[in-house]
This record gives sequence, structure tokens and C-alpha cells, in this order.
Amino acid sequence: MFDVMPVYLAAAIQSTEPDESLVKMVLEAELVIQLVLLILIVMSIACWAIIVNKSRLLKRAALESEQFLELFWRAKRLDEVFEQVEEFPNAPVAKMFKAGYVELARSGGGDAGGGDQIDLGGTENLARAMRRAATVEQTFLERMIPFLATTGATAPFIGLFGTVWGILRAFQRIGVTGQATIQTVGPDIANALIATAVGLLAAIPAVMAYNYFGSRVRVLASEMENFSHDFMNIVKRHFNRAQQRAASGTTRS
Repeated sequence: MFDVMPVYLAAAIQSTEPDESLVKMVLEAELVIQLVLLILIVMSIACWAIIVNKSRLLKRAALESEQFLELFWRAKRLDEVFEQVEEFPNAPVAKMFKAGYVELARSGGGDAGGGDQIDLGGTENLARAMRRAATVEQTFLERMIPFLATTGATAPFIGLFGTVWGILRAFQRIGVTGQATIQTVGPDIANALIATAVGLLAAIPAVMAYNYFGSRVRVLASEMENFSHDFMNIVKRHFNRAQQRAASGTTRS
């Protein structure tokens, strides 16, 4: 019994020694591993910056679009809506309305509120103006989102490159020393696993955020498309009523 006491004491002394930290391991790693980790960390920081910024942007866009649509359907005249459109700077539908109203005023001789003077060619110009505005807004909403997909697709492979490099260096050390001990291959294997972990940590949030933001942008794009159809229907109703009034006036005269 007394013979095994030194073994237990030695184990207890070793367990109290501080473990080698991950930061120290990374700092002592080879330049290739450090470059791989640096690239992954930069990509991860950029992704999180995009995630935070895009979350705020899409939240404001959805909220202000809802508020603008309530104002639009509550208003009696289009010029009343135009006077308040600047209160919704982040609403894509508000910017579409502004573009459509300006084109409507230009086509209708400045009387966008009534819409009585617009002709059929003006409605086509109006449709083009609103499609152009919708494209601009959707492009703005989607800006930087593809970087999330790029990170999600490439980060695991960048980390895998670091993993392969670390394992390769471990085998080289075995060949040089002729020993396959933990002391020989441990640091290189650890660096390889760190590269894999960092690659996954960069890729997983990026993929999840890309899918989430893609669905949010599709919802806003659907709202813009529906609003464009509704706005065009309102203008065409005004145009048809103007034609009917003109026809009835001609018949009476």
C-alpha cells in the first residue's frame, strides 16, 4: 500500500499544475495555422457585424412598412400620404410610393392627388418607376447578406485546411523523432482541432443568419410587390373614372 503512495502523490502534483491555455497554443502555433485562424476570426467578426446591422435594419424596415401601409389605406388622397412619407425613411414601400407619386405627378401634369389627367402611357411609366424603386430597395436590403453565405460555405473548408496542415505536421514530427507520443504530436493535433472548431464557429451562425435574413427580405419583397399592384389598381381606377367622366361630358355636349 505504501508503495503506491508516491504514484498518487505524483499524480496529484501534476493535476495541480496549470494547463496550457488555448491562447498560448495559438501563439506558439506555426504561421500557417495562425493565418488560418486569423482569416476565420476576421470572417466571423465581419459576419457578426453584418448580423447586428442587418437585424436592426430589417426590424425597422418591417415596422415602418407596417406603419406606412396603415397611413396609406387610411388617407383620403395620395398627396396626404406624400406629405408624411419622409416620416418612414426605412420603409421600402414608402420609398416605392414616393417614386410612384413623383412619376404620377410628372405624367399627370402635377395633379397626382386626383389622378384625372394621367393617360395610359403614364400608367406604364408609373409601373416602370415602381419596379425600379422596388429593385433598388431589395438590392439595398440584400446588401452584404451574400457574405454570410460565402462564410458559411468556405469557413469549414478553411478550417479543414488548418486541420490537414496540423495533422501533416504531426506525422512529420513522428517521422523525425520516431516516436508517436502525445508530447510529440499533441501540439500539432491540438492546433488542427482548434482550426476545425473555429471554422465551424464561424460558419454555423453565418448560415443560420443567411437563411433568416433571406426569409425576412422575401417577406418585404412580397409586401413591395403587393403594394405596387394595389397602387397601380388605384391609379387605373382613377384613370377609368376620368375616361368615363370625359365620355359622359362629350355625350351631353
